[in-house]
Amino acid sequence: MSASSASLALGFVTKALTGALAGLALTSSALALPACLEAQRKVDEANALRFQARQEMRLGNHDRVCDTLDEVGDRYDDARDAFERCGEGVVAIDLRSEMRALRIAKKINRCD
Repeated sequence: MSASSASLALGFVTKALTGALAGLALTSSALALPACLEAQRKVDEANALRFQARQEMRLGNHDRVCDTLDEVGDRYDDARDAFERCGEGVVAIDLRSEMRALRIAKKINRCD
């Protein structure tokens, strides 16, 4: 699969899930809790890193793509834990979907 195809796959797989996640996180009344704020920050960082991974795919820097996707996974893990601490289990479930999409992106890019 070409870098542009992989980039598109990563974008399409996670775009819808990210929108749903952001909507749930922002409409929650529990967002004012520090753990929820931290979780949202981690999701934002993961989104920025996903963008960076797409740019690296376009440039053909395979090693950096895999490293960046690993960092995305770390941010999602941190966010999931923080959402669970603040009582937003539904958002934590959505993050599991994001993690599944991330595993697919890693598989497409042959990041083992």
